[in-house]
Amino acid sequence: MEASVHWSSLAVVLCLLCKGWEVQCDCSESPLAIQGGNYTLTKNLESGTLLIYQCADGYYPYPTITRRCRSNGHWPPPPSRFNQICKLVECPDPNVLEYGNVFPFHEKYTVGCNTRYECYPGYTLQGSSNRTCLSNGKWSGSTPICSRDTGDTCSDPGVPAGASKRGSTFTAGGTVTYSCNGNMVLVGSRERTCQENGRWTGREPACYFKFTYDTQSEVADAFQRSIRDSLIYLPPEDDNQPGREIRISKKGKLNIYIALDISDSIEEMIIKRTRQAIITLIKKISTFAVSPNYEIVFFSSDVHEIVNIVDFYDGTESLISVIEKLETFKIGDRSTGKDLNAALKKFEERMTTIQQVQQEFQETRHIFLIFTGGAYNLGGSPVPTLARIKNMVHTSPTGETGSRLHHLESYVFAIGADIVDDDLLPLTVGPEGETQYFRLKKETDLAATFDDVIEENSAMDLCGLHKDYELEGDSDSKRRRYPWRAVVRIQTESRVMLCSGSLVSSHFVLTAASCFPSDCKPENVKVEIDDKNGRKDKTVRKIFLHPNFNTKARQDQGVTEFYDYDVALIQLEESIQISTLARPICIPCTQDTNNALKLPETSTCVQQEELLLKNQREKLNFLSADRVGVYEKLVHAKFGKSRDLCIQKVLNVPGMRISDPTVAVTDNFLCTGGDGDHISCAGDSGQAVYKIHQNRVVQIGVVSWGTESLCRRGGMQKSTRNSRDFHINLFKVVPFLKSTLGNEDQDEYPALRFLSD
Repeated sequence: MEASVHWSSLAVVLCLLCKGWEVQCDCSESPLAIQGGNYTLTKNLESGTLLIYQCADGYYPYPTITRRCRSNGHWPPPPSRFNQICKLVECPDPNVLEYGNVFPFHEKYTVGCNTRYECYPGYTLQGSSNRTCLSNGKWSGSTPICSRDTGDTCSDPGVPAGASKRGSTFTAGGTVTYSCNGNMVLVGSRERTCQENGRWTGREPACYFKFTYDTQSEVADAFQRSIRDSLIYLPPEDDNQPGREIRISKKGKLNIYIALDISDSIEEMIIKRTRQAIITLIKKISTFAVSPNYEIVFFSSDVHEIVNIVDFYDGTESLISVIEKLETFKIGDRSTGKDLNAALKKFEERMTTIQQVQQEFQETRHIFLIFTGGAYNLGGSPVPTLARIKNMVHTSPTGETGSRLHHLESYVFAIGADIVDDDLLPLTVGPEGETQYFRLKKETDLAATFDDVIEENSAMDLCGLHKDYELEGDSDSKRRRYPWRAVVRIQTESRVMLCSGSLVSSHFVLTAASCFPSDCKPENVKVEIDDKNGRKDKTVRKIFLHPNFNTKARQDQGVTEFYDYDVALIQLEESIQISTLARPICIPCTQDTNNALKLPETSTCVQQEELLLKNQREKLNFLSADRVGVYEKLVHAKFGKSRDLCIQKVLNVPGMRISDPTVAVTDNFLCTGGDGDHISCAGDSGQAVYKIHQNRVVQIGVVSWGTESLCRRGGMQKSTRNSRDFHINLFKVVPFLKSTLGNEDQDEYPALRFLSD
């Protein structure tokens, strides 16, 4: 267990009899203090404990970051030889600008320094004219470049701060190479080539100090370019779309190999957070159409295989069991040894097995995710093992050079206090120049970073994606959790009526027909949705009520108000800008929902229903709102004999003059209530009744009416013995949905693709 933070010397432990290497002695805690910071100890002061210095944001420990207590009771190097302090973070020297000047000139540029850039006459400034040194050791903005029109194929790629550039030929085929000055390490493309299309290969490199790190947004932005596009079925590659490295054809497979360093050089807290990040990533990946296979190992001096990828091919492993194994694995005592090579050899072993027994190995894409700080001290270098893996994957059955380079990606996430870049940079694999290496700060929320990976523009057309948590202090957090939620306001002569709805496409909101008075016009209705456009209130173009909706249809049979076919579609005047704040929910019997459920393309509407409503008591949810906030309610839709008993409660409704409950509650209704279910409240009409299937949200029904009014002011009211709610089952009204949402004989909005029956 990691010890608490030590702000000063807490004890002096003397080892008086420590003579010889065979005697295990504790180390002294004095003098270890760091000026301006603090430190933690992984094993108190026992032999082998790791001391980790920490400083405030914008500072870094100097001259060392970590120290380890030796068995002779000493801390190398001896504390008396230096003063441990927290120094201001520096940024790389910006005075590498070609054909221009940097103001002001300093020997060193520390956090908060501002710089200004000017070009010589005849040159034009591209990039940022002003930059600030940030607390992560990087400059704000983009690299300033002083360029002029020379007629070359490519423009001047510039020189990043702290770097040197060799090469000045910018015509097609010309190359430039970069290196970092001083004691910095180069991350990114060491060599770039001018292409005939006028673009340079790779990506601009950067020079990192020992204390430089990547921010959470930088990691998400770079990592998403590969992993996100790997999870969506995409057309063949287009040279005009850079940054999309791995693509999976519908015949292809995706294998993900994960290795997590659990040696004692990584703080226990970081290991816990990284494990949770891996779980988050796996859950989010499950929302896409591609279903990867996983190989997961934890390693120190030994390799612990948490998940064997071969079991996926055998059909004995599942997503649920993978997450369970990750959550329940006991790390136990952690070794000081680290054998990263053994972890990669395990990957190689499993890939060899798959190659021997699976014909589709040639169509399989492989992604490595390696979490470690480097400094492997056992098993030798993993570089030769990675070279053999690359040869296995890249070898084309036709012998075509370079045809399979996109079939292997390796990402390295540098975690821990003391990172050895030279150990880790050679382990990145991917399209030349793509950022595959990430230096993470101790406090980086990697789980949130991975969660953001799927939320960018290329995934915006996927229905039912959402955040499954809320962040304290984030005003948009609730919106991201329920991005389909809409509020419908209907202005009558005497008052404003409130209903609810769900965004089902960029142009339509699904709600209840009973929300609209008979004389209601589109101009009397406003729909409230928070999206990137900034305006919450959306005007309405048309309202489509189900043609069979008629509250008076069975008055002569004893039903005062009849709510069968209580469903409506609102067409918005302007389309919603799809984002994390506003995204359609999946609805039954569409191709989009088929993809979300990972069903074959030939699947039918009936098969979707069988998958989503297969239990006698099906767990569902709907939202309810009051003046305080939005709440998620839990209900169970009853089927079979349970449904027969559920709808019997309609006979207790005052004024209901029927003996057969099916007269008022047709087969088009779902019945919920009793059994601890929540009950609907005023304003809930039109809410989506939904099911979460593998982290995608599919709307099953629309809240319609109930037997009792128990919470006129909203709230999380539970059902009573006799209270029941009835919701329109969307599987029963698909023809109505298809007639509008799937209408291809118009050009006002894109039509949804519906399945056959």
